[in-house]
Amino acid sequence: MAAPALTERSPLVIALRDAGLTAALAFGLLLPLIGFKTTTDIRNELILDTRFPLLLTIVAIVGGGRLLVTLLVEPWLARRRALVSKRPLAIPRSFSRIFTPFAIGFVIVYPVIVLFGVGFGGAVKWIDNFGIQILIYVMLGWGLNIVVGLAGLLDLGYVAFYAVGAYSYALLAKEFGFSFWILLPLAGILSSFWGVLLGFPVLRLRGDYLAIVTLAFGEIIRIVLVNWVDLTNGYAGIGGIPRPTFFGIPFNEEDNGFAAVFGLEFTPLYRTLFLYYVILALAFLTAYVTVRLRRLPVGRAWEALREDEIACRSLGINTTNTKLTAFAMGAMFAGFAGSFFAARQGFISPESFTFLESATILSIVVLGGMGSQIGVAIAAIAMIGGTEIMRELDFLKQIFGDTFDPTQYRMLLFGLAMVLIMIWKPRGLISSREPSVFLKERRVISAELVKEGHG
Repeated sequence: MAAPALTERSPLVIALRDAGLTAALAFGLLLPLIGFKTTTDIRNELILDTRFPLLLTIVAIVGGGRLLVTLLVEPWLARRRALVSKRPLAIPRSFSRIFTPFAIGFVIVYPVIVLFGVGFGGAVKWIDNFGIQILIYVMLGWGLNIVVGLAGLLDLGYVAFYAVGAYSYALLAKEFGFSFWILLPLAGILSSFWGVLLGFPVLRLRGDYLAIVTLAFGEIIRIVLVNWVDLTNGYAGIGGIPRPTFFGIPFNEEDNGFAAVFGLEFTPLYRTLFLYYVILALAFLTAYVTVRLRRLPVGRAWEALREDEIACRSLGINTTNTKLTAFAMGAMFAGFAGSFFAARQGFISPESFTFLESATILSIVVLGGMGSQIGVAIAAIAMIGGTEIMRELDFLKQIFGDTFDPTQYRMLLFGLAMVLIMIWKPRGLISSREPSVFLKERRVISAELVKEGHG
């Protein structure tokens, strides 16, 4: 029996046509961005170079990916939606009971695993870049999750509170000599105060208008840091920020340093390990406080405000206080993270607190699943850890040439990841959740019901 001929309505023909159009669109968009590159020679003259092999490779990947999505992914999603409509999707409670202790244990012993894996020589990079850096963004994501995920207030200027905490620590530590443990809560309090100041003007705003105002607030803080040179030193930044000590013992090579006091050979690894466990404790504190607040009346008021503000008012909930507490709590945890960032770096400048940072933190919250602690942590590991992994992909230069730098394509991969997540999991990685309070029986709320006006 002869095979049926491909007709105009054949799924394969439709998929090939769609993939071809996608590849053509990608070629047109990426031609000026990747196909051409301007360089300067020794006479400072501008030279136009071409990178057509790299361009064609990326276009082929885009076209092939679209073909696979049309032939395989979309039919699978259709079957999955049909299955979900018949049986609500729920995450087994046994998974959460097993995963959470395992994750906590892993992050506690992570430095030990790194030491056994790469030794003392390479442990600093893996603990600092992949441990401390990721935990900072996990903490920032959990702080923003209070504002966006629980209270439903879209904040595009969250990096402003991060900057307030960092500059509060840097200025007070240099001018008055306060220790890290005194300035850590003080930076959180100051950031919380600025969160309340932001909350008052936006009490009547929702949606896009709220996003615009918070975006403007973040840019105002950055511009103030740039132009108030007498206080912040402008673009030059603040250097020589005192580092945290171990109960008054500094991590240096002197006789009163940590290594000398305990009779150890000096290595920067001791400071890195100390900072790792400090930020880990701060992240655990953020998660614990957030979980506890969700079960209190203020946490339930945040979720009621997120679902329907009018219904929230009709229930007699003070929406003014609810919004202000959400902004204050989220800003406080950003202040903690900012003060730790300043202590870890020893140098800060306005370039560290641009809108890109706010966009990255918001992307972590959205991709992880708004309101989900585990989802935000997974998204932070994927996005921040993925960026750091790209620095290790030197073997790609053998494929695309010596001038190829994988880190330059970070934002391109961010956009691709967001598109894939929105197709695969529109509500984020962890879209279903357990209710904060329940009557008689605890049931997981399906992802189909975790949205505004439902659940």
